[in-house]
Amino acid sequence: MAPKDEKKQGGGFFASVFSSFSSLGSVVSGLMGYEGLEVVNPEGGTEDAEEEAQKGRWRQEDRDSYWKMMQKYIGSDVTSMVTLPVIIFEPLSMLQRMAELMEYSYLLDQADECEDPYLRLVYASSWALSIYYSCQRTWKPFNPILGETYELTNHGGITFISEQICHHPPISAAHAENEHFTYDITSKLRTKFLGNSVDIYPVGRTRVTLKRDGVVLDLVPPATKVNNLIFGRTWVDSPGEMLMTNLTTGDKVVLYFQPCGWFGAGRYEVDGYVYNAAEEPKILITGKWNESMNYQPCDLDGEPLPGSELKEVWRVADVPKNDKFQFTYFARKLNSFETAPRKLLASDSRLRPDRYALEKSDLSKSGSEKSRLEERQRAEKRNREDTGHHFTPRWFDVTSEISPTPWGDLEVCRYNGKYSEYRASVDSSDSIEEADVSSTEFNPWQYGNLVS
Repeated sequence: MAPKDEKKQGGGFFASVFSSFSSLGSVVSGLMGYEGLEVVNPEGGTEDAEEEAQKGRWRQEDRDSYWKMMQKYIGSDVTSMVTLPVIIFEPLSMLQRMAELMEYSYLLDQADECEDPYLRLVYASSWALSIYYSCQRTWKPFNPILGETYELTNHGGITFISEQICHHPPISAAHAENEHFTYDITSKLRTKFLGNSVDIYPVGRTRVTLKRDGVVLDLVPPATKVNNLIFGRTWVDSPGEMLMTNLTTGDKVVLYFQPCGWFGAGRYEVDGYVYNAAEEPKILITGKWNESMNYQPCDLDGEPLPGSELKEVWRVADVPKNDKFQFTYFARKLNSFETAPRKLLASDSRLRPDRYALEKSDLSKSGSEKSRLEERQRAEKRNREDTGHHFTPRWFDVTSEISPTPWGDLEVCRYNGKYSEYRASVDSSDSIEEADVSSTEFNPWQYGNLVS
């Protein structure tokens, strides 16, 4: 791969990328009532769409009923406007999924300790890419209730807090910190429902500050496409470009996520370079986001330097076999109280009754609890509108700063430091009784006496 040639082609690389991706889809023509529906087999070609459409997690009667309900939403953003059945959910909330990026946080520790400015970006971008292994899970996390939080401790010296800032549009914010780095994100996902697939646009701002030198890194990830939502086996792809920029020096990493081609060609593959501020390639990066990533110093044409060798920077940790939800060992810990701090907030995602019921495989109770929470949330919204009140986040401040993204502008939320003060007070207190946190009732509510 020669980066200079890519620039001369005026987007030729991406033209070929998206041409091969768009040609992958196969259209169902033989199923009555579903003509024109795209079904994609990541392990096949164009001739097996109808066979692939019969596969998947849905029973036929459920699939048909759900399709009839969803047809009217084609072309719409369905992030929070559609009530979905718990059969497609995993027992985590979106706030917990945000914390999942902390699994390989040791890479940020290494980036902070690294004196080579280009190798530092290799570590940091590998950390950012590591989340894509978990993103291949095809289960949907629960949408957080307004005011819901998630706390994570006892992992890499990190203190992590996330909070749901807004319900519609859904906006979440998170802050993590240890002795090496701080991590801040405001996330406002947008979606576009396309019938049997959905495009997910990561409208957000992610900033990492490495403490030793005060280096600030900005991350722009690619969009994601979830294929075969209703017909066929659901699978995920994220073709496109990931950009990480060192805002302090102007150095950057550009990684290209290859699209899945016919019979799985190119699936999972990632290639790219670390560039200096003059946009000269310094290190090439290559690998697969579901296995490992490697790096090697390169010349100005992007070719490996003579005498250098390819070195591994990251590898996926061992994962449980036959886990129903395809959880990693770290994902399992996200629901454990072993990763919870002392005096867990009652608004924590671990305490959601619908999430817990699904974890115990009680779909009926999970569905009814989910409906109850959603109705309580609607009641709170009506009460705020009637009284002229506005929801105020506890741990983050909504600022007037607007951050542009490739998919729209974002209202930036900033960590206000109050959680650090609260946690320090709790951890230093000897008077707090240790209660059975598992019996704590989930309580993100602003008002206490509304009918559930």
